[in-house]
Amino acid sequence: MNNFQYSRATDVTDAIRLLAANPGARLIAGGTNLIDLMKENVERPSRLIDISRLPLRKFEETADGGLRIGALVPNSDLAYHPLIEQRYPLLASAILAGASAQLRNMASVGGNLMQRTRCAYFYDTATPCNKRNPGSGCSALDGLNRNHAILGTSASCIATNPSDMSVALAALNALVHIAGPAGERVIALTDFHRLPGDAPHVDTNLGAGEIITAIELPSRGFAQNYSYLKIRDRLSYAFALISVAAALDLNGNAIREARLALGGVAHKPWRSLEAEAALRGKAATPDHFSHAADLLLQGATARAHNGFKIELARRAIVRTLTQAADATPQSQSHKKIA
Repeated sequence: MNNFQYSRATDVTDAIRLLAANPGARLIAGGTNLIDLMKENVERPSRLIDISRLPLRKFEETADGGLRIGALVPNSDLAYHPLIEQRYPLLASAILAGASAQLRNMASVGGNLMQRTRCAYFYDTATPCNKRNPGSGCSALDGLNRNHAILGTSASCIATNPSDMSVALAALNALVHIAGPAGERVIALTDFHRLPGDAPHVDTNLGAGEIITAIELPSRGFAQNYSYLKIRDRLSYAFALISVAAALDLNGNAIREARLALGGVAHKPWRSLEAEAALRGKAATPDHFSHAADLLLQGATARAHNGFKIELARRAIVRTLTQAADATPQSQSHKKIA
């Protein structure tokens, strides 16, 4: 680990000032990802700006019936908050599917959104990686790519976003509140993360000197018909091969609205408005779910070792939509798939 300077921000304005004055600085809250990256020499910040004591831990109901969640709320507090359990159980389920209890106690909402890929080549500084060293190449393209992306890839990068929480937030149409040198702004969660293109080292659309201050959930939480299914190599503490967040608004067996988001398949949570629209007005049947899966997976590209992900994703989408329609969401305490 390289030498670095340390500062503790006194408020949001101070954090923005410190960040803007130090281009090589990084914000640290729980440190569950950044410290690992520093130990592996993947990240070499010149300064750490500690924001862990900023007043960003509130839950506030919004005027339109939604909920605003401070960026420093720990993942565990978010998952078990009564309003989240009652109104947004899809989000609670996704969080509990990720990491371990100890990590969830430390990890913050904002930090979860900012976590970097778990691609083995990204972590291995002895190998070329465009995300770590732009222009050096992508070792995963012709390497061991079993866990890598099948959607939204480029010739520069096929890494995946590791967040479970972000997949549920994408399905719920969450908003990200941001503060920076130019003031405050709000961006849709679905626009927050970027596809790799020719600049895979840029993970998000967060600007220079900007920080996340809150996540906002809309009033509609799909609290009755939802499910979060995570397929992984082992039942705990593993990143998703495929994950699916599904939410339905039903009138009897007819679908009034559908939301679908995938994790483990792309550089960002993957949604298709076309797939969701195809379900609207249709009966909640396996055939219609299968058609939506085909639309959601349009353009999927297999590499040498991850072709299985396409069929696995298709089956996982149908299974998750079936769970949502039946109001039998996947349990995160008993992970056997129902």
